[in-house]
Amino acid sequence: MLNYFSYFSEIEDTFVRRRGKHLLLSPMDWALIESWKERGVPLHVALRAIEHAFDSFEAKKRKRSVKTLLYCQEEVEAQYAEWLESRVGSHEESPEEHDEDAKTPFPRAVVLAHLARSREELMKLADARRQTSADEFCEALTRATALLEELENDYAAAAQADARKLEDSLTGVERMLDETIRKTVSDDDLKSISAEIADQLKPYKRHMDKAAYAETYEKLLRKRLRERLGVPRLSLFFL
Repeated sequence: MLNYFSYFSEIEDTFVRRRGKHLLLSPMDWALIESWKERGVPLHVALRAIEHAFDSFEAKKRKRSVKTLLYCQEEVEAQYAEWLESRVGSHEESPEEHDEDAKTPFPRAVVLAHLARSREELMKLADARRQTSADEFCEALTRATALLEELENDYAAAAQADARKLEDSLTGVERMLDETIRKTVSDDDLKSISAEIADQLKPYKRHMDKAAYAETYEKLLRKRLRERLGVPRLSLFFL
């Protein structure tokens, strides 16, 4: 489902979305993406690395903004090296694998079933949406479906499956969907939902600092908006 052009457009979209302001990629940025593509850096690895690079940047609260994709290059290289290491050997189901799964909260088979189920739900939602409105939300659902398919195939084939990195990738897909959902919901619906959340949190507001209140409010808002449009949670913690 992902083609040559999807590789470039998904990386561009993620970079622009995380930067917060629209910025055209430079010829050097495009050349960098093409080099990743030619070397075989999987799209989901590049996207996860870009998300992680911005998370680290924002955690340091720097005054300067990220202006070029080159800022993410080091993290992409590191994530790609780790991905290559995870491919060493081959994945074959065995009694030893079942023993390893028993020691983790996310057995491989359960994770794959979750990814397949989530992908099917998003696909059905996109198909239903397409019947009435082939809008930006419909496009985002289709993109998310394609990304989940890539993640599912990669996780199934990995000799050393890494649930933590998969969760990071799923967080990136959810961020993309959340941003599009917020653009899709009408202003009246957004105001109504926001007012309901404010009322819900009112008894607790004076006991919370501003940062905790803002974070809780934002999480509840995203939850309500997802529910309004029927978008499932992708996180492994919703297995």
